[in-house]
Amino acid sequence: MLPIDKWADEFMAGPANDLGRPDGPPEPAYGPPLLGYGAGDDPIWTEFKETVGPEHWTPLEAFNLAFPGRGAKAGDLSVISWVLPQTPATLREQRAAREFPGERWVRSRWHGQSEVVAGLGRFLLQKFEAAGLLALTPETRPEWQMLPSERFTYISRWSQRHAAFAAGLGSFGLCDGLITPVGKAMRAGSIIVKLKLPTRPRPYTDPYEYCLFRHSGQCGRCIKRCPAGAISPAGHDKKICAAYLNQTASHTAALWPDLADKYGCGLCQTGVPCESRIPPCPAPDDHEA
Repeated sequence: MLPIDKWADEFMAGPANDLGRPDGPPEPAYGPPLLGYGAGDDPIWTEFKETVGPEHWTPLEAFNLAFPGRGAKAGDLSVISWVLPQTPATLREQRAAREFPGERWVRSRWHGQSEVVAGLGRFLLQKFEAAGLLALTPETRPEWQMLPSERFTYISRWSQRHAAFAAGLGSFGLCDGLITPVGKAMRAGSIIVKLKLPTRPRPYTDPYEYCLFRHSGQCGRCIKRCPAGAISPAGHDKKICAAYLNQTASHTAALWPDLADKYGCGLCQTGVPCESRIPPCPAPDDHEA
């Protein structure tokens, strides 16, 4: 058995796990990683073509794009998904925000995504290749795209949140964030490898199993946290959300010039009971700024 979890810990404990501030001392972008494992022949990948869109890849489709003619079968593949939780400093700063995101949140969204979340993927890819295994990170494929969608505004050919859901790492919330054991204030990545790894049954059957509002009508804190009014008891209006996100770039550029053109929000992911855990029950005083 390859020490995949140890590899991930090794990378995250190193200098690459940094917010990327141009001034000041290094600061971690994320906390320790949480990994989950999904089977390439799990029927859920085909189900995503209905729930996400027909363009969403199965692991085998993505693998065959990277390695055509290798004769792989879906059962030969495993999907390794990782969740990187936001740090306590980022959470505190973001929790206090009301209209626009905090600096750390934006930096973790952009520098953190490219250098840490994707960097972990590159690191694992090197480890698998050194072990003589075929592996790929779907979002780095030239065929990967964000595609227009009438229903969702945009859909991804490979959704990291859905990959994490398939790997047993969490269920969705009212705002569409993924509620994981380390909360929904996180970012996710994944890699597909031609190696049959042990998997566990998902600890949920309902896509919204960990969401207090979806289950009992209680909570709904993310509705109040959204500055754009994009979240309601009916769910998350992605078009309203996207329009607001586009407006945040000028605010970001004015405060932090090196982040010019970088949008962000994520207020619905903090100041809520599911910020950094799976909430056991509504807790009105949790995470209030």
